[in-house]
Amino acid sequence: MALLTLDNICKKYNQGELAVMAIKNINLTIEKGEFVSIMGTSGSGKSTMMNILGCLDRPTSGHYFIEDEDVAQFNENRLAEIRNKKIGFVFQSFNLLPKLSSVENVELPMVYAGVSRKQRRERAIEALSKVGLEKRIHHKPNELSGGQRQRVAIARALVNDPSILMADEPTGNLDTKSTYEVMGIFQQLNDEGVTVVMVTHEPDVAQFTKRIVVFKDGDLISDKPVENRTLREGIVS
Repeated sequence: MALLTLDNICKKYNQGELAVMAIKNINLTIEKGEFVSIMGTSGSGKSTMMNILGCLDRPTSGHYFIEDEDVAQFNENRLAEIRNKKIGFVFQSFNLLPKLSSVENVELPMVYAGVSRKQRRERAIEALSKVGLEKRIHHKPNELSGGQRQRVAIARALVNDPSILMADEPTGNLDTKSTYEVMGIFQQLNDEGVTVVMVTHEPDVAQFTKRIVVFKDGDLISDKPVENRTLREGIVS
């Protein structure tokens, strides 16, 4: 059973009297344990694709299955539950709350999931340790580097033990060193069995993944395994 299946997916946006097809007749399967990058220029459809995969948007036509469940059958409460428990999100802009410490930011998804205070703290510290930030749990975002902030965001995405991590341009605001550190963390998590789907426009970042899917003008034009993959060892502290 595939983890994610897209069956003839289309997404149309109406701009005034114009109908714009953002993605067209997409068929795609992502298996458990894969590490996939979605590439394409601005306007290619890659962000629309990520929004549909993350249950942030619904397709206009076609069917999207998560572990054989048809997302079209989900009401808003079920979609919210899927986004909170099955999918972990990592964004380019980190989306951390500035007045909260690292550990408090990481606890937030568990607050919405109804996890007890004691268990929230334990799991948040464990997630921060996974990304090498166990010594910075009480630091606020403005006391951390960009790479460290993104690692807090990754820890937050992990705390509810999701089936899949979705990362939207996760290295877009990072320097080269921090980019390598963050991609090394994604690789280690993937080696531990986490499925990762990442949108990027940077070919060198895509080389850290195992499979590259390319969009152009709403069409899926290429789907190939990564050759000469870039590897990083360990997690920084």
